[in-house]
Amino acid sequence: MVTLFNKPHEEEIRLLTGAARPPRESLGSRLGFLLIAAGCAISLGNVWRFPYLVGQYGGAAFVLIYLVFLAGVGLPVMAMEFAMGRAARTNVTGAFRRLEPPASRWHIYGYWGMCGNYVLMMFYTTVAGWFPAYFWYTVSGRLKGLEPDQIQAFFEATLASPATQLGWMALVTAAGFAVCAMGLRNGVERVTKAIMGGLFAVMIVLAIRAMTLPGAGAGFEFYLQPDFGKFVDSGLWGGLYAAMSQAMFTLSIGIGSLLLFGSYSGHERTLAGESLNILGLDTFAALMAGLIIFPSCFAFGVEPGAGRGLILVTLPNVFNSMSYGQVWGALFFIFMSFAVLSTVIAIFENIVAFGIDNFGLTRTQSVTGNLVLMLVLSAPCALGFSVLSGFSPMGEGTSILDFEDFIVSYNLMPLGSLIFVLFCGNRYGWGWDGFRQEVNIGQGPKLSKIFKPYFQYVLPLIILGIFIMGYVELFGQVGETAPPWAGGNVAGE
Repeated sequence: MVTLFNKPHEEEIRLLTGAARPPRESLGSRLGFLLIAAGCAISLGNVWRFPYLVGQYGGAAFVLIYLVFLAGVGLPVMAMEFAMGRAARTNVTGAFRRLEPPASRWHIYGYWGMCGNYVLMMFYTTVAGWFPAYFWYTVSGRLKGLEPDQIQAFFEATLASPATQLGWMALVTAAGFAVCAMGLRNGVERVTKAIMGGLFAVMIVLAIRAMTLPGAGAGFEFYLQPDFGKFVDSGLWGGLYAAMSQAMFTLSIGIGSLLLFGSYSGHERTLAGESLNILGLDTFAALMAGLIIFPSCFAFGVEPGAGRGLILVTLPNVFNSMSYGQVWGALFFIFMSFAVLSTVIAIFENIVAFGIDNFGLTRTQSVTGNLVLMLVLSAPCALGFSVLSGFSPMGEGTSILDFEDFIVSYNLMPLGSLIFVLFCGNRYGWGWDGFRQEVNIGQGPKLSKIFKPYFQYVLPLIILGIFIMGYVELFGQVGETAPPWAGGNVAGE
């Protein structure tokens, strides 16, 4: 029998900082686990960055390559996070302590991973606020009848307004923590189920509408018919890196955010099977986003690779050109709001659990303290387009958002994923046997031992390659008028 834990320090995990840890909460249903984990994974990376990259790199050829990397890179790391969480029954900081060999220092990364959750929310709350804001602008008619240059000017004006940016950021932050304050089952699980149900329902309605637009067929052809010649012409190495990084960032892996929900799950189902289910939901959301966006773009003569302004600048023009465009625009921004709020709630639950597990706080105490802390930490990004716009931390044309996104997306996520793979794959960490036993407990698909060489040798090299290629992609274009990181990933995790 393989031992799941490398050292029996139950007292240490219960008394991480000298304070007794409250009894562990758990989710009420398997559906709750699947939808919360999917809500953490389904974010702007699916419905903003993914369509943008598909448009830039030639359509369906990119989609196929992305799916290969999603299964080969994203799925294994997701399963590792879930397995560590379920085995240790605590957050990322305690999980490394619980599972590491004696006298090792793997647990140091646990704190970096938790920092990644905080930094992610420091800019994600600002970006997330744009979508309920645009829902309000749409239903109130503020975008109706505007010409393309006027919509561009409107977006720039909202960014330049400190009160607007701070207000919507604070609203999203307060809403997310309010859900966490209601408890794991009554708040996070129940609300996320409703949000994810609404997300998929609105997504299907919008996709059906897009399919019926005149001229939508060209969008389907672009999206669903592979053209590898266009992929190569758009930049082979750039396209491969974009597909690999998107596969990693879309699942929010590497910073331990998914690990927490493994700690809330039961042992009835294998984590290999549950990871496949969550991967399926995440992929469905990304593919459906393309079915909404590309037929709409082609129906109204919009460039599908128009850039990251596609959602907030280009698509409002599309809605203004449609019959009942105000209705369809409102539905679209509800869909986007659901996508971002599900991620905000999931990451905030990680932050709240950190206070509960590590410092013995009650849920109310952790929510209150972190609400105040997050409002303070998020303010610089919200003000980065107005009163702090003169601060360019990565060179001319960059913003605070770009810098914070760079920390998470280009550093903590790939390096964190590498640490998870090394920790779960070799005997100097938790080890392959402990990981495989945990991930295979329950009913469902099992992880075969034949994958051991891939997990131990191939996967670390792929992830290291993603990290290196990311830096080459960013800093290999020194001297251009617009730095390659200007505009950032804009929540491309």
